Amino acid sequence: MTDAASVEGRERVRLFCALTLPDDVLDALERWQRSDLRSDARAPGRDHLHLTLAFLGHRPVDELGPISEALADAAAEAEGPFVLAPRRYRETRSVGMLVLDDEDGRAGVLAVGLHERLEGLGVYRREARAWLPHVTVLRFRRPPRLRPQLPELRPFSPSGAAVYHSLLRPGGAQYHVLHSVALGG
Repeated sequence: MTDAASVEGRERVRLFCALTLPDDVLDALERWQRSDLRSDARAPGRDHLHLTLAFLGHRPVDELGPISEALADAAAEAEGPFVLAPRRYRETRSVGMLVLDDEDGRAGVLAVGLHERLEGLGVYRREARAWLPHVTVLRFRRPPRLRPQLPELRPFSPSGAAVYHSLLRPGGAQYHVLHSVALGG
């Protein structure tokens, strides 16, 4: 699915690549957010739940094609299915996240393959720390220091991968899928 026609011309768009989550996983995460993550923090909605592979920041629209191709190539080479499972809840200074185990390391291999392709295009600089598979489940100004039980979530495989457009709005970012691909071809 491609929605590239929604962005045109020489404008710059805020982009990231991410793994998408199956509906049953999204359902379980939403239940967990409502029951175990109650606080003054803002729980991102269903359309914000994903596993970021690479945040690209503001990029010229004409780079969308090569970025989408890089994601498609990395996803096609992904030896899967790969399996993710909840490991722990973690807070940083501005987000709460569900950190996931990448049981056989295959999701990490996909992330590294994508990073290499994006670096080759000159649109991404890899972070010094290793890629951490996680889903952001809370946003806040001050950490609420929660210690929730993990969600009732069996090991799962991502449903695909996508290039997202992140629109910054006064009420928070809005995410739109510009291009999505299947994993493993």
